[in-house]
Amino acid sequence: MAAAEQTLGFQAEARQLLQLMIHSLYSNREIFLRELISNASDAVDKLRFEALEKPELLGDDTDLKIRVAVDEDAKTITISDNGIGMSRDEAVANLGTIAKSGTAEFLAKLSGDRKKDAALIGQFGVGFYSAFIAADEVEVVTRRAGDAEDAATRWRSRGESDFTVSNETKATRGTDVILHLKDDAKEFADAYRLRSIVRKYSDHIGVSVEMAKQTFDADDDAKGKKRKKDVAVEWEAVNSAKALWTRPRTEVSDDEYKEFYKHVSHDFDEPQTWSHNKVEGKLEYTSLLYLPKHAPFDLWNREAPRGLKLYVQRVFILDQADQFLPLYLRFIKGVIDSNDLPLNVSRELLQQDERVATIKSAVTKRVLDMLAKLATSDADAYKSFYKEFGEVLKEGPAEDFTNREAIAKLLRFSTTHTDQEEPTVALPDYVARMKDGQNEIYYICAENFATAKSSPQLELLRKRGIEALLLHERLDDWLMSTLGEFDGKRFRDVTRGDLDLPGTDESESEAKGVVDDALLERIKTALGDRVDAVRRSKRLTTSPACLVLDEQAMGTQMRRIMEAAGQHVPDSKPNFEINTSHPLVVRLDAEQDEKRFNELALVLFDQAALADGGQLADPAAYVTRLNGLLLELLGASS
Repeated sequence: MAAAEQTLGFQAEARQLLQLMIHSLYSNREIFLRELISNASDAVDKLRFEALEKPELLGDDTDLKIRVAVDEDAKTITISDNGIGMSRDEAVANLGTIAKSGTAEFLAKLSGDRKKDAALIGQFGVGFYSAFIAADEVEVVTRRAGDAEDAATRWRSRGESDFTVSNETKATRGTDVILHLKDDAKEFADAYRLRSIVRKYSDHIGVSVEMAKQTFDADDDAKGKKRKKDVAVEWEAVNSAKALWTRPRTEVSDDEYKEFYKHVSHDFDEPQTWSHNKVEGKLEYTSLLYLPKHAPFDLWNREAPRGLKLYVQRVFILDQADQFLPLYLRFIKGVIDSNDLPLNVSRELLQQDERVATIKSAVTKRVLDMLAKLATSDADAYKSFYKEFGEVLKEGPAEDFTNREAIAKLLRFSTTHTDQEEPTVALPDYVARMKDGQNEIYYICAENFATAKSSPQLELLRKRGIEALLLHERLDDWLMSTLGEFDGKRFRDVTRGDLDLPGTDESESEAKGVVDDALLERIKTALGDRVDAVRRSKRLTTSPACLVLDEQAMGTQMRRIMEAAGQHVPDSKPNFEINTSHPLVVRLDAEQDEKRFNELALVLFDQAALADGGQLADPAAYVTRLNGLLLELLGASS
């Protein structure tokens, strides 16, 4: 059958990533073998799964394996598997494009710094393209299980702008990846070197990785060396070929756990920590859960595929089973192996199976326990974790009511106790520092840390030494509305309603007699429908005024999020609180010119809105009023 050859261009993103990856990962070139063996292992797993319903796919070739062959003279390495294989269309799609959402955003994050970019690329998962770290040309000969011998495909590329595909004949199913090594990578054309790499990176996978065991005849050449031309090839397993999670924890080294993490996550970095657990009893399953060091590039894409690898009785079922962990823990990697689920289980059946719900509940608690243990045992490591994943963890209280208290203990906050932007304070620590008579946990939500820290609403709390949480991330307003309370203490937004703090101080009373209630009416008339009400403030000590929301009103932060998403936001007006002992307010009360009074009242209102981190409805009018006041002041002093 004549070969129908076709030349195609790499997807633009694939071409860009390929070039960046080759240069960024050059210093750790041997990982190409780990990545290609990992891909071959996945192909074998997928064949096992499809063969559950179509056993004819296996045929007589039931011994599933991976083989690594090296030709020292031709300087080639061939990685072969008898797994699922690919059709021509699959080869074009899988080897010529990057079918990942958010690829463009990922590439935009790359800085040109090789060390930093290598870490990012590792999070993205480059898999097959790592072959070009060591090879200047790569060939792939593949035949999908169930297809005829002459329905195979040959894919070939030099890793530049394009690749070719042509028809091929292949006697067996599966895939052969042939690497033509670069001149500066010929060190890998050495069987002993490759064996050591396989043992280092791939000993943990549950598929046998074989290499040729060479035996020579009894004749020696003139120098006493065995002659390679008289060689018989036998294949022998190089790895243990026993799935790591099936082994007792005491028999698995830390290095093996770390390498297995890289296999299941396609991350080049090591994990932060892990938990390996076997459960026996009513349900029998094994879980091996990993906490990555770095957030994946698509962490905030809630629709992106994610989840644990699911095995049933050591048979691979699903690559990304998201039914075993809640969405707020979507960064966890690992394996679930159940002895109780049926081999023909589907995603739809998983959603309805009570056993899955039981396993999910237990695995979720195990992850939260793992995080709590990390927070206790290694504060620096937990600080690094929280920097990467703390914001997504805030989704937890709304999604997982059962574990709300446990999640709350894992959260960290900036507070007036430290006045540092980095969140380091845990809620149990806040509660331990609460003042006598304090029954609420005070907090403020603002657009950014600086606005939260300097908010006028905190003045009385600071004066009385009462700690407040300084919240400034996008989910914080929503988080506090779902948390409700912690350790029996209700959360209290200091920007809402009346503020009655523990303790008393006569000097902080309402300055009775300085101004009367008529001033409140005059200000309300000046501000009109900009505010709901004008009232004396109990929370201000040094600022003249502030804006306060009603108890049930939507928070400013949540309002901005909904408006940015194009959602309808209910109308609400703030209350305008004034510090009746402030000199500006006293001066305002004495103003007889009603026009000038209105101008001053509007300036105070706009200043309060700015201090709250808000945007003025009419900035130009504010500037005009302020300039007028400055000109008056300069005229009076000249």
